[in-house]
Amino acid sequence: MEQKRNTHIRKSRYSPKVTEEHTVHPEMTERQKLKKSLSETQNEKKRKTQSSEKPARPVQHQTAASRHRSRRRRRRFRLKPQFKIGGILFLVVLLVFAGGRIFLSGKQTDNKKVKAAASKDAKAAEDLVEMEVTKEISFEPHCVESTKPENLISYTNIEVDGTQLTNISDYQPESDIQFQVGEDYTDVDGIVTFRGNSFRDNPTHGYANMNDYKLNSLWSADTGSLASGNTVWTGSGWTGQPLMMKWPKEVKAHMNMTEKAKADDDLVEVIYACMDGNVYFLDLKTGEKTRDPLYLGYTFKGAGALDPRGYPIMYVGAGYNSDEGTARVFVVNLIDCSVMYTFGDNDEFSLRGSLSFFDGSALVDEETDTLIYPGENGILYLIRLNTSYDAAAGSLSINPGRIVKWRYYGTRSSDESFWLGMEDSAAVYKGYVFMTDNGGNLMCLNINTLQLVWVQDTLDDSNSTPVLEIENGHLYLYVSTSFRLGWRSNDSATIPIWKIDAQTGEIIWHTDYQCYTDDGVSGGVQSTIACGKNSLSDYIYVTVAKTSDNASGVLVCLKKSDGSKVWEDSSSYAWSSPVCVYNKDGNGKVLYCNSTGDVRLLDGKTGELNDKLSISDGVIEASPAVYDSYMVVGTRDCKIWGIQLK
Repeated sequence: MEQKRNTHIRKSRYSPKVTEEHTVHPEMTERQKLKKSLSETQNEKKRKTQSSEKPARPVQHQTAASRHRSRRRRRRFRLKPQFKIGGILFLVVLLVFAGGRIFLSGKQTDNKKVKAAASKDAKAAEDLVEMEVTKEISFEPHCVESTKPENLISYTNIEVDGTQLTNISDYQPESDIQFQVGEDYTDVDGIVTFRGNSFRDNPTHGYANMNDYKLNSLWSADTGSLASGNTVWTGSGWTGQPLMMKWPKEVKAHMNMTEKAKADDDLVEVIYACMDGNVYFLDLKTGEKTRDPLYLGYTFKGAGALDPRGYPIMYVGAGYNSDEGTARVFVVNLIDCSVMYTFGDNDEFSLRGSLSFFDGSALVDEETDTLIYPGENGILYLIRLNTSYDAAAGSLSINPGRIVKWRYYGTRSSDESFWLGMEDSAAVYKGYVFMTDNGGNLMCLNINTLQLVWVQDTLDDSNSTPVLEIENGHLYLYVSTSFRLGWRSNDSATIPIWKIDAQTGEIIWHTDYQCYTDDGVSGGVQSTIACGKNSLSDYIYVTVAKTSDNASGVLVCLKKSDGSKVWEDSSSYAWSSPVCVYNKDGNGKVLYCNSTGDVRLLDGKTGELNDKLSISDGVIEASPAVYDSYMVVGTRDCKIWGIQLK
């Protein structure tokens, strides 16, 4: 579980493929095109289904034939003149009498149906508690005296298409980036980025169906290892969260999947980038291969990301160099698993030399078609993708255009301590991005002006991704830090868990732990905090590593209101991020994985241990993701596990 250090980087021998340029100027967004295409396909299927239930006669012919039959019936029942008036009166009486009986009978039947339906709906409403809906708020952040950027940041620079701006105030975006609340980041049927969305607050999809609150091992799939110099990377590492997607049938039709996978309309595909250089593709429920692994030849520690628009694109960054060359970001076409684009390796704009690791998980802004990717090289990348995707034809391309890079240099930055670079995943709201870094800085950056708004001191090498949450109409974030040996102490150090006002960067409260560390295996908080919702909406959950010694740790439940401890679960230490899962009635549980290979399921309110499942003889660093009642996580001993929550 060795952590990376600023080691010598060999020169890249990689030559990226030249892709054909295809600039697109659509009248509607590509996501709208995809939805329109899929909608048209679904409507066509619906028409075909309806036509199979009715005569095959064309609609206009049916209408003409119906009129013809109607005229014949009217001729057949025409009355003679002498009986016309009397017959009409007689028929009227009969119709009124029969209609009254039918009306009364129908009314009674309808009333019964309505009552039954209402009763059924009421029962369903009782059973189902919808996830809380977060409302948009007004948000205009600013600094206060204690969070002025110049307190911790010496300078920043901006480069646009290879040219560094002389004055950063001259930067002008082509169009504004404006993110909504996290739950609106994507509407696809899957888990598309680390911790689910742009608030980084929900690595789950749907509801679980837990009755016994047990963990049932369903399947395991083998992974491998990758050697680079004197280092060997095995299995799945930190942060290592799997991605999941239930692809529409029309999209799967063009993919390089097995025929069995294409034919399964209920298939949820697990997409897992691992440290052995492979991206694995598995059936969520069975663990069977849905397609052959994609070997890219680099160690992948981070989760990667899928395109939130439903486009078959994966963005995944290498966490270490390999014999293939220097680490970089790959943009992968998931139709045929070809690499469309790479960037970030040996970037001359970086202030960390040739170091170019990428453990964070990307976000994509739908409206501007912009990839947002922070790197450990100290650069935030904003890349206009110019995506062209035709779902019906199965054609996909990107033509990266305007490439914007932002970098910074801290007042404490050096080669020996308080390094530059972001290992976390960025959280975004409106036009503001929130990032922690290796140098003890929590930064709020205006993504449209690329001006720092405020910076808070996080004391140490911070790998915890900030989690955003709107509470009572105000935006807060939850974050913590790790303990880098020798920076603050050579023995033990204070690790605060913070609640911070996202408007100003001011600390609302902090709850402290005294933690230990090893050289290369940090104590403190390496994980990302879980914010409770539904029945757990008053709490956050944090795994804190190496609390009483180098082997132990806790999962702590804290009150959002004041940071007070509600309960602790003590076991071996954990780098894995906790996950809150809910039944349809809103009842919540919390699960996490630890360094002795256990998955632990606990009651979110009381901390009672409901179940424990041992799946590894070694360490679990990776963070799980949960789709309905199915959890997936990888281990360092070269396994991916599928587990059912029962």
